[in-house]
Amino acid sequence: MTATAQAEHGVRAELAGVRKSYDGVEVLRGVDLVVEPGKLVAILGQSGTGKSVTLRQLIGLERPDAGRIVVGGIPIERYVAMDPEEKPFRIAMVFQSAALLASLTVAENVSLRLREHGHLPDREIREITRRALEQVELAGCEDKYPTELSGGMRKRAAIARALAVDPELILYDEPTADLDPILTEQIGSLIARIRETRGSTQMFVTHNVPLARAISDRIAVLDAGRIAEYVTPEELLASRHPLTREMLRAAGLH
Repeated sequence: MTATAQAEHGVRAELAGVRKSYDGVEVLRGVDLVVEPGKLVAILGQSGTGKSVTLRQLIGLERPDAGRIVVGGIPIERYVAMDPEEKPFRIAMVFQSAALLASLTVAENVSLRLREHGHLPDREIREITRRALEQVELAGCEDKYPTELSGGMRKRAAIARALAVDPELILYDEPTADLDPILTEQIGSLIARIRETRGSTQMFVTHNVPLARAISDRIAVLDAGRIAEYVTPEELLASRHPLTREMLRAAGLH
């Protein structure tokens, strides 16, 4: 897929002054971030600093206390309120736990959202499911249950479920959490390949600095509830921000 095709498939995502508190504790203190169509962006930060909270605001699972979120030119609260058939683009999220339903097979999990919409014939749903599983290298696992899969396979099945709806924006919450270095590299390569083959805008939160540098177009460093810097992987190494320097040192890159 060409760069032009990537930009045409992905959507722009913008957060401006986004704030969010829980029980009086302010987690997000004015997040400003713009992700251009077709780009792959990592949100880096320490554990418990609001990385996942940022994604939940962006996809509309929660409403921010203040600020503005616009995806594909549409305020997120208006997008969420639209009927599925009215939405001009699709957003998908891959949760840290994979969130597969244990009572359903892999194929049933992947096709769940397609069947909920109820407007596609069964044959087409099966074909979309097959292609999505092939793309994440899980062909032949259609009839397995989540408990029969390894951790890395469950992550890939969750990504296949996201891909099945052909999303213009994909959000990943710690996609390599609890995976060993080899599986981490495999999932990272899969996310990078999705950028090349589908052109979807993608954002993932992580504390894995090498992974962020390896596959991202740009990296946002979240510190104290704000985006401290928004840089290229090359620029990250030259950063003078204290948190970034500490993360680089901990990753053996300083």
